[in-house]
Amino acid sequence: MTRKDLVIIGGGSAGLSSALEAYKLGIKDILIIEKDDCLGGILNQCIHNGFGLIEYNEELTGPEFLSRLEEKIDELHIEYKLSTAVIKIDRDLSLTYSNSIEGIKTIKAKALIYAAGCFERTAGMIKLSGDRVSGITTAGVAQKYLNIYGYLVGKSVVILGSGDIGLIMARRLTLEGAKVICVAEIMPYSNGLNRNIVQCLNDFDIPLYLSTTVKEVKGKDRVEKVILSKVDDKGNIIPNTEKEIECDTLILSIGLLPYVGLIRNLKLDKDNLGKIKVNQYNLSSVDGFFLAGNCLHVHDVVDYVVKEARQSSLGAYLYLNNKFKKDYIDVKCSSNISYCLPQIIDLSIKDDINIKLRVKNPVKDCFILIKNGEDIVQKNYYLALLPSEMVIIDIKKEKMMNMKHEDLIVELVEK
Repeated sequence: MTRKDLVIIGGGSAGLSSALEAYKLGIKDILIIEKDDCLGGILNQCIHNGFGLIEYNEELTGPEFLSRLEEKIDELHIEYKLSTAVIKIDRDLSLTYSNSIEGIKTIKAKALIYAAGCFERTAGMIKLSGDRVSGITTAGVAQKYLNIYGYLVGKSVVILGSGDIGLIMARRLTLEGAKVICVAEIMPYSNGLNRNIVQCLNDFDIPLYLSTTVKEVKGKDRVEKVILSKVDDKGNIIPNTEKEIECDTLILSIGLLPYVGLIRNLKLDKDNLGKIKVNQYNLSSVDGFFLAGNCLHVHDVVDYVVKEARQSSLGAYLYLNNKFKKDYIDVKCSSNISYCLPQIIDLSIKDDINIKLRVKNPVKDCFILIKNGEDIVQKNYYLALLPSEMVIIDIKKEKMMNMKHEDLIVELVEK
């Protein structure tokens, strides 16, 4: 059986960044496994700018950002396999993969970073009512058709959901000559970044209907019209608020889900929100198994993915050098925070850590308190927080030195 010090599953921004950081730390025996026929994942189809603002202090497109990662991978001769599907992963970090050249092979890793990304919610997942016709697609698929293959998915479009890809596609479709009639959002606030609301909707006079959903799709062979309805604060349709809109395409931008189907058999520990439990280096409950990127939780921007991937590689380095003692304390968040990571902290490693979280609802003029038992470790003020924007709180290692063996509490307090 082939053996590797580090295997990385996924050749997108998280996987490539993990490999580069691991190599920098001294791990040379690395293999990246990618299911597609090229590296980069979603970056290949994201031809809009806005990438690299943090990482490179420049505004790059997705392919430009990717090219910088690929150049370094090739320069360092880091091994990768393309068009290779991972079939199975076991708790001892052996994995089975398949491709057209090698057939089915098994490899054993000393440490493994899972960076498989995420996938889009579909019409079936939200039980979309109405006729099952052509012309219903997700925002990511529409983006791939247009930006990779040059196909316009529709000429008269309604977008359901104000996720960032949906907002970006509203602008992209408009620039290519399609008519984007509106964006409907079931929540009373947008789920996209503010900059995308301004640049992709406001600048093109595309209306955003909040607290609104698609009640029904109508059509024979293709979408002919959608029925929009207002919803109450529980998401229930309000009678007699229907609005009929003629269109030929419905694009769904209704959220992303971490791709974890491949690792369900590992039975990783989860928190009470269903998130995979990890420590500050993204080490899971399986020794040597780390996660990075959107397969752990969905990020706003690729720069945050890169930062998290580096942390996972540092974790792999520490693990391979037997530095973890599993001297854990739990991280818990208040009820008005939807989730926070990590959920556990290993006190045996005294270094900078960062807490990542999202609020459940928009809030203004507030503090986030980090408490160790009853002691306040850190207090950060925010003018406004939105569910669509991930909050990252850096805690310096000097504060880690004085941590007690009590829960770390992340608390959102309105002023």
